[in-house]
Amino acid sequence: MQLQQFSDSQALNAAFALEISAKLQQAINERGAAVFVVSGGRTPLPLFQTLANTDLDWSKVTITLADDRYLPDDAPDSNERLVKSALLQHKAAAATFVSLYAPADSAEAAVPALLARVRDLPRFDVVILGMGEDGHTASLFPCSKELAAGLADDAADLLATNPTTAPYQRISFSKQRLAQGRAIYLHLVGSKKLQVLQLAAAGTDVAAMPIRAFIQLTDPELSVMYADQ
Repeated sequence: MQLQQFSDSQALNAAFALEISAKLQQAINERGAAVFVVSGGRTPLPLFQTLANTDLDWSKVTITLADDRYLPDDAPDSNERLVKSALLQHKAAAATFVSLYAPADSAEAAVPALLARVRDLPRFDVVILGMGEDGHTASLFPCSKELAAGLADDAADLLATNPTTAPYQRISFSKQRLAQGRAIYLHLVGSKKLQVLQLAAAGTDVAAMPIRAFIQLTDPELSVMYADQ
């Protein structure tokens, strides 16, 4: 794990946007296209707004989410809605978005259609993860009965999860699919999140704190982008 600390989130977002755009441009130069995986929540909003105005051939970039609540994109708590309103704007409006929502009776019932949708996505070029104060990342929650399946080395690319400590059913990429990314970042703001990260780094039980599965990666090594505020 590599920890990069910044004086504040404005400095973090400026540096992070430059690093992300460079990685995506490298992918476009080398392979003709790039795949960019983002996470929802309040923390990445300013980063998304910065990226949306960044010069890049966004028409060659495919964007998807590490996970989402199982909600249509017009629901207030949909991460897809957040990404479309903050990131897929201005210059980045030319990017292609791959949704993790498909209408069905449940998240579990939607998984086959979603697996078919993401099946042909190449290896992710840039993955940005978040982390909860319980050590969850994506929708791999310690409280979820699906956690072991989501952390398994032979897991399917996507799975439905049912956290007991957070609302909504979820759709999440599995650890094995996210961990194949060429560059994997953890985006954190606030001293409480740093304390959680330090606690996670001090232990090895991935079931207790699923973010440990990514802290333990060596190829690529997890890059933590952190600011106190």
